Amino acid sequence: MAYQRSPLMQERLADNRQRILRSARRLVASGGFRAASISAVAAEAGLSTGAMYRYFPSKKDLFVEVLDEAVTHEVSILREIVDRPAPAIERLRAAVESFAARALQGPYLAYAFIAEPTDPEVEAARIVCRQRFGEVFKDVLRAGVASGEFPEQSVEVSAACIVGAFTEALVRPVAPSSKASDAHALIDAIADFCVRAARGNRSA
Repeated sequence: MAYQRSPLMQERLADNRQRILRSARRLVASGGFRAASISAVAAEAGLSTGAMYRYFPSKKDLFVEVLDEAVTHEVSILREIVDRPAPAIERLRAAVESFAARALQGPYLAYAFIAEPTDPEVEAARIVCRQRFGEVFKDVLRAGVASGEFPEQSVEVSAACIVGAFTEALVRPVAPSSKASDAHALIDAIADFCVRAARGNRSA
């Protein structure tokens, strides 16, 4: 007969897994992926280093899941913004501003999720995450085309370009070696560019 874990054991294992993920995210937020070694995450979670491998076979597997959870949370915030009953231009601007503001408030986390050098598997996960952001922006672009606020365009291409633009524009400002900048001016500039890109040659 195959061994079956009791409900209590399953709950304990799930709780430990979440503790690991929360601990890893806190460490990444405080110093990037470099700060989240397996031993550091284990200490933060109150587990032994050996126990970590029961839940995540490697550090890259842990980072991919941390990234996925963080992006799922971010997508839910952006989705709430673009689903509001407001003009598409306002929703597009608000979504970009919201993302940029959170990135600047948590630069280590943002840099880790956008550009910090890491394993190929994490790089591949980043591409998927950008595609998930793109799905959100496709919806607001479609709404803008339907309402006449935006010209006819390939929303798939436009969404990818907008996501690429605001993430790339944030790389230098959130990098560990960057100097403090005028956050409000930067956020406005990024949002202005994204709105102009969606509007094409139409006047404001």
